[in-house]
Amino acid sequence: MASFKKNKIYMAHINVEEGIPGIRSLVLFRPETGKPLYDLAQVLLRGPSPLSSAERELIAAYVSHKNDCMFCRNSHAAAARCLYADENEVVDEVLADMFRSNVSDKMKALLHIAGKVQVSGKEVTPGDISAAKVLGAIDREIHDTVLIAASFSMFNRYVDGLASYTPAEPAVYEEMGKRMANGYIPPSQKERNKEYTTATNS
Repeated sequence: MASFKKNKIYMAHINVEEGIPGIRSLVLFRPETGKPLYDLAQVLLRGPSPLSSAERELIAAYVSHKNDCMFCRNSHAAAARCLYADENEVVDEVLADMFRSNVSDKMKALLHIAGKVQVSGKEVTPGDISAAKVLGAIDREIHDTVLIAASFSMFNRYVDGLASYTPAEPAVYEEMGKRMANGYIPPSQKERNKEYTTATNS
């Protein structure tokens, strides 16, 4: 299990509902833009792909980690742990030191590409692509890796750019991970962050 540093909690930059963490509060603030974002996450992380849902969540968590977006890193790492099941320790290995982790060499090459996209799309070189292909990556896997990395850099900046609420308690993210492992459904206007209140009051 990962260790979570205690983050200072700041007030959001805009008037969103209190107690709703991360992107969920922003989706409730503007549902007409929130739904397409959730639809995108569903397609990227749960839609058809030669990469497993666990691998795609790991890419999302890794990029979020490199962007220092604590909410997205912790929530998507939790989802990845759920999906990796008995092999869930690999998630924390990747976040600690991707190149020394126990993921496959092909996955390391894809995560390396994702890390470059996190900096700038232009950082990705023909050599990076060739190296991934030598290790067995196909075009669709490379495409999906780059799109997840680019999209989550946007999600990270959206969440942090508006200073949305970032819980510090690991139990909160464990509950989020269980929900997210089943897919991405936008929160309703009536939601009161059940997973947060349940975790913190237990």
